[in-house]
Amino acid sequence: MLKPLKIINARLPGYSEQQQIIIDEQRFIKDILVNTSNSYANLPILDIEGDWLSLGGVDLQINGGLGLAFPDLRAKNISYLHKIATFLWENGVDAFLPTLVTTSVNNIHQSLSVIEDFMAIQASDPTKSAKILGAHLEGPFLNHEKRGAHPSQHLLTPSLETVQWILDRYANVVKIITLAPELDLTGEVIPYLRSLGIIVSLGHSQASVKEARQAFALGATMVTHAFNAMPPLHHRRPGLLGEAILQEGVYCGVIADGQHVSPLMINILLRASHYEQGVFLVSDALAPIGLEDGIYPWDNRQMEVKNGTARLADKTLAGTTLSLLVGAQNLVKWGVCEIEQAIALATEAPRKALGLKGLSIGQSANFLRWQTEKSGLNWQRLTINSDL
Repeated sequence: MLKPLKIINARLPGYSEQQQIIIDEQRFIKDILVNTSNSYANLPILDIEGDWLSLGGVDLQINGGLGLAFPDLRAKNISYLHKIATFLWENGVDAFLPTLVTTSVNNIHQSLSVIEDFMAIQASDPTKSAKILGAHLEGPFLNHEKRGAHPSQHLLTPSLETVQWILDRYANVVKIITLAPELDLTGEVIPYLRSLGIIVSLGHSQASVKEARQAFALGATMVTHAFNAMPPLHHRRPGLLGEAILQEGVYCGVIADGQHVSPLMINILLRASHYEQGVFLVSDALAPIGLEDGIYPWDNRQMEVKNGTARLADKTLAGTTLSLLVGAQNLVKWGVCEIEQAIALATEAPRKALGLKGLSIGQSANFLRWQTEKSGLNWQRLTINSDL
């Protein structure tokens, strides 16, 4: 059995002073104490010398990996999910939501079936890999005018009947659904989804302030890739995003790759939302993440990946192939926020948005150690045993 351990001189997101972290025999966090505490004096010590520690990232919007798009999941390639989960773990991600962009209902059902099976496998698998927390359906209930790269032939109008058709028997697998609230003329869809425990995120939308406010009142609690696929913040028509920023308890996902949103606008969003209190980072990474730049399939079309950015043939921005933690590194490099805030936006804030615990007593001691070097903010997995 492993021995308990005391980590000292650790800086943690959300704590004002350096801390000690007590790790038990099963490698769970037993206690968090101020660094001057003399408790647990007889434990072996790991000194991280004032570096930042965090849990790994949680990516609530990622569309595939290593060449496989999640809408193309089938029983025959379920093992590929393990490769993707391992790749994400190696890139600092503890957990993720496989995101299904708009596609046929048959594709949605087949993919959800594979995700369901893989989640059952992971429940009894101690292997170090990023855990799937459920699926994110980014569509098909999107506004045609703000569909972006989503194929128009598969877009649907939200109603109780179409939602039930899409979910079929997989409501327990779906964690988030992105929809355009102005398309739900009955106002029944959001309360129904919430009754199933599914988080509703507003996006790919032309919603006005009034329509967004109504959707939040009905139970929507997220915004999908803020600024993208929605009207801009306008001084007379603030729209969906303007209303979201003012809503307590609403979280906005944002892509910090330098292409989707200007660093200046991210700075404005963070300041308006009190940093990680209302914003979290997503990668929105596409299937070629982990592969070299080049030409790759996107449903029945093609996209070109260049310097981590993916565009369709008509230059429509399709997404990125940069991992989640690159966004945190970018925020520091751009001078948008301090290290603590950048780390929290990728690790603590996504957990809060899902209603999960962040770095606290009882959590697994799977830490990232962050250091500032000449090349910028860097991280590594803290392998406790080899560090002693």
